[in-house]
Order: sequence, then C-alpha cells, then structure tokens
Amino acid sequence: MRWTQTYIPTLREVPSEAELISHRYLLRGGFIRKLAAGVYIYLPMMQRVIDKFANIVRDEMNKAGAIEITMPVLHPAEIWQMSGRYETVGKEQMRLQDRHLHNLVLGGTHEEIVTYLLKGEVKSYKQLPLNLYQIQVKFRDEIRPRFGLMRGREFIMKDAYTFDVDENAFMVAYQKMVDAYFAIFRRAGLDTRKVESDTGAMGGKAAHEFMLIVDTDGGEQTLIFCDHCDYAANIEKATYHEASPPQIDAEILPLKEVDTPHASTIEEVTSFLKIDAKRLIKTLIYLADKKPVAALIRGDRELNLIKLKNHLGANEIDMAPAAIVEEVTESPVGYAGPVGLKNIPIIADPEVTRIRNAVTGANKNEKHLLNVNIDRDFAPSAVVEIVNAVPGEGCPRCNGHLTSKRGIEVGNTFMLGTKYSVSMEAHFLDAEGKERPFIMGSYGIGITRTPQAAIERYHDDKGIIWPKNIAPYLVEIIPLNYEKEEHKQVAEQIYQELVSNGIDCLIDDRLERAGVKFNDADLIGIPVRLVIGDKSLKIGKLEMKYRGSNEMEQVALGNVVAAVKGLLERIN
Repeated sequence: MRWTQTYIPTLREVPSEAELISHRYLLRGGFIRKLAAGVYIYLPMMQRVIDKFANIVRDEMNKAGAIEITMPVLHPAEIWQMSGRYETVGKEQMRLQDRHLHNLVLGGTHEEIVTYLLKGEVKSYKQLPLNLYQIQVKFRDEIRPRFGLMRGREFIMKDAYTFDVDENAFMVAYQKMVDAYFAIFRRAGLDTRKVESDTGAMGGKAAHEFMLIVDTDGGEQTLIFCDHCDYAANIEKATYHEASPPQIDAEILPLKEVDTPHASTIEEVTSFLKIDAKRLIKTLIYLADKKPVAALIRGDRELNLIKLKNHLGANEIDMAPAAIVEEVTESPVGYAGPVGLKNIPIIADPEVTRIRNAVTGANKNEKHLLNVNIDRDFAPSAVVEIVNAVPGEGCPRCNGHLTSKRGIEVGNTFMLGTKYSVSMEAHFLDAEGKERPFIMGSYGIGITRTPQAAIERYHDDKGIIWPKNIAPYLVEIIPLNYEKEEHKQVAEQIYQELVSNGIDCLIDDRLERAGVKFNDADLIGIPVRLVIGDKSLKIGKLEMKYRGSNEMEQVALGNVVAAVKGLLERIN
C-alpha cells in the first residue's frame, strides 16, 4: 500500500480529550476519530489492526473447537426478563422502543440470546458439548466514557459460550478456552496473567480475567499477586490474611466520650488523639439500592465496594450524600460511629471485631468515643471481609506475601453454571432420559480494547511500537526523496519482492521532508523500517531498523527479503 493511496491523517498536536498515552497515539497516528462520547470511527490503519487481531482470535477459537455464528445486536427485552437480568443489569444497558412501543435492548453481551437459541434447538445430551462464538459490535452505556477504546459505549468483542452435560465436562471446556486465550495473546505479542475476578452482573460461581501488565497510568486495575505461589486476583476479588496483626489490649476499658474539635478525617483524628489508625474504626454510610447501610472497617484500610455490594446482594451501591448521613447518624459527616446507630444494617470487616478499645465517631458533632468494643457497645448485623487486600499482607493460600501491579483487562472467562439455563428453562435429556439444565460458560475478548492495551504496554516517547502480529503493516519503506527516479525504482522493487513473499508493506511515497517521514514512522509504529537514501544507494544498500531499537543495519539490495524475514523472526 502507498501512503498517498490510503488515509493516515497524522496529527502533530496532542488532542486535549486524550488522557492515556495509548489514546493520544491512536488519535495522533490517524488510527481513530471520535464521533461522540465513547464512540469512534476506525480508520484504515486501525481496521487493519482489528482484522489481524480478530483473525488470530478466530483461528485459535476454531482450533479449540468453537463454532462461529452471528447473533443479533437488537434483542427483545422479554428475553432478558426471562433470565431476570433486565431488572438487575443496571444503567449500562442501552434500551429503546420501536414504533410499536416494544421494549428492546442493544446487546452488551449475549448469554440470554444464545441460551434462548439452544433452548429451542438442543434437546439431547448427544448434541453436546457445544461452543458457539461470535465477533461482533457491543453497546454499553458507560456513565463516563473515557480512555478511547478502553472504555467506550460501542466496541467490538469476541464472545463465546459453552454448553456441557455436567461439571466435569464443563471443566474440560473451560480449560480449553483458557489455553486458547493464552495462545491468542501469545500470538498477539502480549504477555498476560490470569487472575481471579468478581463475577459481577454476569453471575455464576467464579470468573477469571486475563490481564496485560503495564507500567503506566493506563493500568486500570490493581492486581494482587503472591510472591511465593501462583495466587493472583484483581483488587475486587483479592483476599488476604494479616501478616503482622496489631497487638490487642489486655483488658477492656470503660467507654469514654472525648472532644475532637475540627477533627473529622482519619488523619485529623489520629493526629489529635495521638493514636495509630489501626485502633480506629471507620464508619462509612452507603446507599444499597437506595437503602442506608453502615460499613465498618479499620482506620488504615480501604473499603472494597464490590465485596460489600456482593454481600448485600445489591444492584447499585453509592456513597450516601451528606443529608442522608446526617439523618442516619444525627451528626455531621465525619463523626459517624456504630454505637447507638439504629435502624440500619451494620456490616463489619473481621479486622474490626479483633480491635479492643477502639476509637469511633460518637454520632455527635466534633466528638469521638474511646474504648469501643464489639458486643458490649455495638452488635454488627454481619461480619464479612469488605476491605481491599494490600501489598505486604499474607497470601490466603500459602506463607507468601502479597505484591501488586497495574494491569489492563483484555479477556475474561466466567463459570456460569446453571444461572441462565435454570432461569430460562433451557434443558436437555441426559443418557437416562432425565431433564437437566445446561452447564454453561461465557468467554470474552476485547477486539478493539486489546490493541489499545498493547500500545499502553509497548510505546516510547515518539509513538507506538506495535507487536508484529497485530501491526497494521510489517514493513514501512521510506524513500527519502521519492521524486528521484532511483529512490522510486528501488522502493517499488523492494515493495514487490516483499509482497510476493507474503510480507505486507507500506511505502511512504509522499513528497515530504525526511524529518516528517521519520516522525510519522515513529508515531504509527510499524515494526520494520527500510530507509532508501543517497548514501546507502551508492554502495548498493539500504538501511533497516526495528522500531523498538535505535540500531540501524546496512542491508544489500539483493538481500532485503532475507534480512527482513530474519529481523521479523527475532522480534516480538
């Protein structure tokens, strides 16, 4: 392909809307253009990247025994009502009505639709197992679309669904998909980690995410790892045990109220009372499905909202506004405590129950309580882990310690069990003629998200460094002066030789300065660069360079194909 015959509208200025480096490079490199919040047009270079990655996904899915289909994007609402998710999935689901006032859904996932399909088609165990997948556009009404293709309202995803007769057969199918995912990301040049994750609105008994580890602000999630065993989970799911539990007081002391003027935050209270934050109990007021609930955690911990939400079985959970806090606690924000708190569930983290003679808010303005003790002074409605795991604490599986890294989710797998088959009455007859629900799994890969994640992982201060198997082109040929007949002839000859050997190329045939061409080449990040200039041509050579290196190699004109193939074999 010639630069002048395709469309690569590179930009010199950094777009103000782009927060992540990957988003900036996609815009500046002429890969995407914004149409609306969370909605993007994929330009020719991006389309090539999407196609290459989708072909890798399709190939590995087919090898794993999955069968490709295409399901509608537009869904009748009653199918979602059959599973119960129409009422619980939340505001991210895009909904509309047709001219007949029928309620419809724009699909963000297809568990209901594929279950509805097989409910009417598969009647016998002899027709199982089945693994059906598609690569298709999805819609989710994100409350704050941001980060380009990482969190959009319209995106492309590969979603697959397995159907099995029992748990043993399902685990075989699940492992096949896990193996396929590792193969997909390995071929795409991405080193991913499988971590435990929350099942969320998808439901089921367990889930995993495939995370690309990054060192930038683009790492959307904190991942927790053990330094000794293979335990790994995202922050929503990770658990721990205390590596060094705080010392517990020998005796229980009398409850005491003290003045704490102008001290409402953890930092202010601990400083004023000269105590460790581990002795303080934070009382946080939330609204779970619009009903107030109190969460108690140790003063040095952070609440894990997903763990709290899952325990409560809530569809939505938000921090209570100041007016609600004041109504519930009869005090300003910052002075809430569990003692005397009435008519509201109190959920306590286990660490709270182990604090003796704690400090809490007194539910009075500028006052706190000393020597607060569970059972004597308050009784929680439930005791359940509701805090984030943190580096340095003990691994829940071994004697190791936890560490953390930042990562980007590029794929997920869900053990759905019978959540959808039971609710939608999707059954088959087993070998004994008994009716049984399908055992299901769900598996997703972000087709548009993953390439941007790759950029967040592979780039420098000049632009993108594409992994070779998802790069828009493998080789960029840069004649420094395309107007010169010799430059043009050599460029065209090399182009034809490479293309005939199955190596896709881009010729920068613009009548631009060398500096402009080099800057754009760095920006768009094609793996191999071949530079044709007067100095090298005089000795019958051109210059070859890998985008991820500063080293330039002189290559004889008669040996270009072999040299390029050799370089491509050595790079990621």
